[in-house]
Parts: sequence; C-alpha cells; structure tokens
Amino acid sequence: MIIGGLVVSCYNGVVDSVSEVDPGPDQGPPVIEFQYPLEGTSIQVPEPTTSIVIKAHVEDDIEVGEVVLQMDGAEIAVLSDFVDYRNAYIELPFDGVTNGDHELTISATDLEGNNTVQSVNYSKLAPYEPLYEGEMLYMPFEGDYTNLITYNAATVEGSPGFAGEANVGVNAYAGATDSYLTFPSEALQNEEFSATFWYKLNNDPDRAGILVMGPEDPDNTDAANNRTKGFRFFREAAGDMQRFKLNVGTGDGESWFDGGEAADVDPAVDQWIHLAFTISNTECVVYINGNVVSQNTFSGIDWDGCDVLSIMSGAPRFIGWNHLSDQSYMDDLRIFDVALTQEDIQSML
Repeated sequence: MIIGGLVVSCYNGVVDSVSEVDPGPDQGPPVIEFQYPLEGTSIQVPEPTTSIVIKAHVEDDIEVGEVVLQMDGAEIAVLSDFVDYRNAYIELPFDGVTNGDHELTISATDLEGNNTVQSVNYSKLAPYEPLYEGEMLYMPFEGDYTNLITYNAATVEGSPGFAGEANVGVNAYAGATDSYLTFPSEALQNEEFSATFWYKLNNDPDRAGILVMGPEDPDNTDAANNRTKGFRFFREAAGDMQRFKLNVGTGDGESWFDGGEAADVDPAVDQWIHLAFTISNTECVVYINGNVVSQNTFSGIDWDGCDVLSIMSGAPRFIGWNHLSDQSYMDDLRIFDVALTQEDIQSML
C-alpha cells in the first residue's frame, strides 16, 4: 500500500516500511542464451530473402545495462530498457536474410561494465529440392512446421515445441500433451504410400498415435475409431517395451501389421531410431532401423473420407483406444507416393 508517497506493506495488521535490500557484490558478467537462431540453424524458404525473429535471453545477477545485436558485423539494435532489470528477454524481427551463411552476435554489458560477447552461425539455404523419387512431404522441423516440398505450413493443435536437439540438423519436433500437427491429405493419397522419419521415444503416455490418416466416425465422435479406411501408425505398451503397429483399412475391413516382439523398442534406451512403413496393392511393410519388423500381403488401401493427416497424435480420427498425443521427438519426416524398398530405406540411414 502507499501512504503519503511512502511504500509500505501490511501483514497481520502490522505496518512495516519496505527496506532496500543490498544486492551484494557483482558476481560476474551477463549470461547470454540464444533461442533462435541456434548454432547451425538452417532456413529454407522459396523466396530469395526472408525474415526471422531473433530470440535470446540475457541474465545478470545485478542488472543488465545494455545489449547490442550485430548481424554479419553490422549493428542492428541497441537495447537498454528492460522490464526485468536482471533479465532481458529479446524478440527482435530482422528482415533481409539472404542465401548463404550468417553470424549473429550479441554483446551484453551490466552496470559494472562487465561484458559478454557470444555469436551463433546459421544459414539460409536455397529452396529445397526433393532428394528421393516420389517425395511429397519433407519436414525437417528446423524451427518451424513447414512442408519444404510445397512450403505449406501445418495446422498446429495445442502447444508442441522443438527439442533443441536432432538426429539431422539442430532441431526436431517435440511433442506435448494435447498437441499435434495436421495437413489436408488429399494430395498425399496414392495407390502406393511410404513414410519415414527419425524418432526418439518418450513412453509417457504409454500409448500414442504417431501418423494417422483416417476417416470420420460419425456414430462415435467422442471415441473415433473407424479403421476401415486409411491407416494408423501408433505405439503402445508391451510389458516394459513399446511396440509399433500399423493398421490399414481396405474399405470393408482392416489389416494389421503387428510384428510382435520384433517391433518392440526399449524406452529406457535414450537413442534416435529410424521408423518407416510402406503400403502398396500387394503388401505392407514396417521397418525399424532399416530392418523388417512386420510384412504381409495386402489388397490395397481405401482412402475414402481420409481428408486429414495427423502427425504425432491419433486425434482427431483415432482416439477410441486413447492413442492421443505423442510426447516423443520426431525428426526429418518424409512421405512418398511410392512403396520404398528396403534398400531405399537403408540408404536413408
């Protein structure tokens, strides 16, 4: 409360003046944390130049005095007015990033004159060109959720994030509760279909959808589970392991590709694995690290009504068995309009 210009505090009816607290001696220079771009970040867009939002956090034990940002040696901002005097949270738009390598430098100085200077190197790459025959979707998850084949961004449900690590590049998709991505799927539907990606397992929750392209279930909207069309690639607990399964709809029925113990992954092992599956008019195959874990004959997929691709969740079309959001990491997702061979998949490793 304020009395006659004097700031005071009240507790149990006793009025005490607020005393100034000595912050103590300055313990050292400011600490800089880059949030975007990171060291090694690669940006790919179709335009010859693009814009980014520079994000960083500068912290000092007493008070941040000034933060200076430079791009490729040229000063682009000087900041000195911070809401929290010990923490400077920076979000600075920057235009005109051209193809090639770039260096972002931040210099932070506290009130005692202690200074820290740090830099990160990143690059803007030329527009992506498909590396493989039949590639229809490629998502490297390097700070965004864009398909680099079409440059369309996914619809984001909930609050997924980025892992701050990757198997390829410097970043990957990081799952979160009630969070996933979707794309319109009509352009991805063909007689043959393949998907490949890198994956780091988090088995909490103990079951989740990973890639799903299924139809609506109008008679069961709160627990949708129509498996007669499209496909569902998911995981669930098998004892102490996590088992990866593929279910594909034929139109009037469904086919299962469950490799049993061969499709199990130990969640206690902190590692990236490579997952892939293929669908054709003759067979479906599931791969882990390039090895076949399930393979059987198949008569062909029915795509009727499968207008949404869900990434890292079974929602909204495959939730009846509680295969919801996956909190694992995903990297380098690719979708193809051909049934890849085992040799094709092993070459990606």
